Amino acid sequence: MSKDRILIVEDDDGLRQITQVQLEREGYETSSALSAELAIPLLEESLHQLAIVDLHLPGISGMDLLKRIRVEYPETAVVVVTAFGTVKTAVEAMKAGAYDYIAKPIHPYELKAIVKRALGHQRLLQEVQCLRSALDRKYGFEEIIGSSEPFLAALDVAARMAATDATLLISGETGTGKELVAKAIHLRSNRRDRPFVTINCGAIPRELLESELFGHVRGSFTGALTHKKGKVETADGGTVLLDEIGEMPLDLQVRILRLIQEREIEKIGATTATKVDVRIIAATHRNLATMVKQGSFREDLYYRLLVVPIKLPALRERTGDIENLVQHFFVRSRAKYGRQELAMKQELMNYFVEYNWPGNVRELENAVERMVLLARGSELTAADLPDFLHPSPLESGEGTTFTLSEHSMSLEAMEKQMILQALKQCGGNQTHAARQLGMSRRALAYRLEKYGVYGDKLKALKYGAS
Repeated sequence: MSKDRILIVEDDDGLRQITQVQLEREGYETSSALSAELAIPLLEESLHQLAIVDLHLPGISGMDLLKRIRVEYPETAVVVVTAFGTVKTAVEAMKAGAYDYIAKPIHPYELKAIVKRALGHQRLLQEVQCLRSALDRKYGFEEIIGSSEPFLAALDVAARMAATDATLLISGETGTGKELVAKAIHLRSNRRDRPFVTINCGAIPRELLESELFGHVRGSFTGALTHKKGKVETADGGTVLLDEIGEMPLDLQVRILRLIQEREIEKIGATTATKVDVRIIAATHRNLATMVKQGSFREDLYYRLLVVPIKLPALRERTGDIENLVQHFFVRSRAKYGRQELAMKQELMNYFVEYNWPGNVRELENAVERMVLLARGSELTAADLPDFLHPSPLESGEGTTFTLSEHSMSLEAMEKQMILQALKQCGGNQTHAARQLGMSRRALAYRLEKYGVYGDKLKALKYGAS
C-alpha cells in the first residue's frame, strides 16, 4: 500500500523542517516549499493527498494557493496554518475550501490528529467518487449503447435536460430503455444525491395506488394503523419516475397535475397539503395524444408532461446498433456467469440483425443471456440461437407454393421439402432460394446443414438432378 504524500508550504524554514520531520516519523511521505510559487511545480509533478499551507506567505498568498489547489487539484485536501488563529481567518479559509485550520504554535499531537482526520476525509470523498463513477457506468449515459441517428438525437435531448428541473415525458415501445434513460438523467442532475423513485402505474392495484403514491394518515381507512409516507414524499429532493403513466386512472391524474403545478400532495385522510420538492419524469409505451382524444387521459396533464418529450426509437429503427448491443450483452453475460472462455461466431450477427425484435433491447438482452447460460461448447453457433431467430418458411406466408400430400408428413419433413423445391427452382442458388422462401441466407444455410443437404446433394440440386 502506498504512503500518503503531504506537501508543506511554510516560509518559516525552521517550522517547515520540524513539521516535515514530525510527519515523516508518522510514516508519511513529504515534500516542502518556502512559497506558493515553489509549491505549484511540486503539485504538478506528483499527487499529494494533503497540503499544509501557511496563509501568510511571501508573493502569492496562502489563501490564493488554497483556492488554486481546490480548483486544479481537487483530490488534494488542504489544512491552513495561521499565526493569529482568529475566527475570521479560519472562516474565510473554510469557505474557500480548506478542510480545517491549525494555529501556530503547532503542537505535535494536534498536527498528528488533524492530518489523520483530513486524510480520512479525503479517502472517504474518493470512495464516494468511485461509487458515483460506478453508478454512472451502470446507470448513466455510458451504459446506453447506440450510435444511430434517431437514438443519438433522443439521448442529446436527455443529456441537455439532465441539468434542469424540467418535467420530461419519455415515450417508446416496451423494452426500449425508458427507465434506463430516466435513471441516467437523474444521475446527471443536481438531484443525484437524493432518491430516484420509480412508480409503476400499471403494476400497482387501483385501490392501492393512491396510498402508494401519496401516503395516508392513521385511521384514514380500515387497516391504516399508522401514518405512512407515500413514494412521492420519500423522493423529496430527488426524482420521481411515473412509469407507464398511461395506465393511471383519470381521478388520480388530477392529483398528479396538482403535484406538477403546485409541488404538493395530499395524503389520504389529511386535512392539509404537504409540500414536496421532486422532479417529475413520466414514461409510457402508449400514444397519449390518442388517449386524450378518446377521453382516457386528461388533456391538461398531457400538456404539462409534454414540456420536453423524448421519443426512444424501436430497435428495428436502429438496426445499426444491434451488433454493438449483442457484443455488449455477450461480454457482460460471460462475466456474470463465469463463461469467459466462450466465443461467438461472427456469422450469428445476421440472425440478430434480421429479426424484428418486438420486445426491443430487453428482448435482445434476454436472448443473449439465455444463449450464454445454455451454451454447450466453447463457441456459440447457430444451434445455440433461440428458435425464434430461425424464421420458418411456414410462418412467412410467402415464397414457394406448397401443396399438402394425402399422406401424413411431419412439419420438419414439409420444411425440408419446401427448401429442396425452392433450390431446384432457383438452380441451386441459395440467395435466390432464401428470398423465395422469405428467410435470410444464413437461416437457409443453417437449415441445409440441419437436414444434411450439402456437398454432392447440394451440387445435384444446382445441376437439376432429382
